Amino acid sequence: MSVQSRKPCEREAARIGTLPKLPVFFDLRDKDAVVVGGTEAAAWKAELLAAAGARVSVVAEIVGTEMRGVAEAITARVVERAWRPEDLAGAAIVVADATDKEDAHAIRDAARSAGAPVNVIDRPAFCDFQFGSIVNRAPVVIGISTDGAAPILGQAIRRRIEMLLPRWLGIWADAAKGLRSTVAARLGDSGRRRAFWERFADLAFSVEPHTAPERDLIDIVDRLSSATSDTGHVTLVGAGPGDAEYLTLKAVRALQSADVILFDDLVSDEVLELARREAKRMMVGKRGGRDSCRQEDINALMVKLGRQGKRVVRLKSGDPMIFGRAGEEIAELEEAGICVDVVPGITAATAMAARLKVSLTHRDHAQAVSFVTGHSRKGGLPDALPVEDLVGAGKTAVIYMGGRTAGELADRLIERGIEPALPAVAVRSVARPGEQVWSGPLSDLKDASRSLLGDGPILIAIGDVLRTHAAAARHIAAGEKQSLAS
Repeated sequence: MSVQSRKPCEREAARIGTLPKLPVFFDLRDKDAVVVGGTEAAAWKAELLAAAGARVSVVAEIVGTEMRGVAEAITARVVERAWRPEDLAGAAIVVADATDKEDAHAIRDAARSAGAPVNVIDRPAFCDFQFGSIVNRAPVVIGISTDGAAPILGQAIRRRIEMLLPRWLGIWADAAKGLRSTVAARLGDSGRRRAFWERFADLAFSVEPHTAPERDLIDIVDRLSSATSDTGHVTLVGAGPGDAEYLTLKAVRALQSADVILFDDLVSDEVLELARREAKRMMVGKRGGRDSCRQEDINALMVKLGRQGKRVVRLKSGDPMIFGRAGEEIAELEEAGICVDVVPGITAATAMAARLKVSLTHRDHAQAVSFVTGHSRKGGLPDALPVEDLVGAGKTAVIYMGGRTAGELADRLIERGIEPALPAVAVRSVARPGEQVWSGPLSDLKDASRSLLGDGPILIAIGDVLRTHAAAARHIAAGEKQSLAS
């Protein structure tokens, strides 16, 4: 079997790039923290320090309503007067909302004299450290800093990470805390210990814990300690039409936990870049008219890797269950006793509809939609394709792999009485940088594959729902001609 490999992104391993700030995690449990100022901004910092276990004292001439409520909630000591240098004695950390530059300077000098790191809110020149955006899945905590360059960007990054991390992650992390010694004692072999922690990570990301998550983890230990060998796992993952932002969160998690990724030729590099760096990437693509891996060889490779205990992601363009031969692969894996599951993806038809802003089942035009293949095992239009049932009143048809057979399909439809003027669209490389769109009547569909340049896959849609898009396309074309003429 001929299997190609794309090299993972090369990364410099010998040196660490320049860091504008050193990210550290400061233990404040049962230590004194002093907050100077009674403003709303200072109140937020006081609450944050208390959440980290600090004993908080607030010193301010004016204590605002927000600060007073926070101080009561965290049982902070409140001193209502102007701050003095002696207020900072013994503090492990100082945070201040200074009234002016001179006040900021004085607080910084007093804090340093007391041996405490200081942060003066919104005055970076007087700060020993900065507060970044925080993702809290305690005991898992993630800090994000842009070195003050773009705080809004830091917040946007935090939201992205929040979406990726399930809310229950901290519960699993807490459960694992008390099991490290048990895992080390019962799973002496380093390979089995690694297998446990990998399964633990998969569980933490994919399954909401029950009331006793420790019991679930002990069950994994029991199975691994008694197993003669570790059987791997295969996940069929839909990579979508190409744009990495179309991936589901579950697909990203699968990519980030895989040992080996077997990917189709149509899977984009930006999708592969979301996989963990250590994962081995192997291209097993099948493209019409080109040298390709046989399906039997791909099935055998998945079984082989599964029996080696690998976590395998079979990464398929679009959705695995739509013309992706997933049924053959699932059957082969289950027969071999390899665990397999499926993560669906956005299929090309729905991506095309979104790009064209066309509802495939617009209630005024279509009550049914068909996804069909325009490519048989022999390379032509499938003989058994019921073309007369695909389009017509209230129907929309989407034809996958139909670039070479578009003319034959149009002729067969027209021969069976379908209106030659029925709107049709052909899209090459949908949702990719080189995307091209052809729009016209069914009778001209044979021209589509010639007018769309390049070698990306072509997707065809036919039906009344496309009339709006066809009219818009004619309007754009007329505007372009008028612009050229003027």
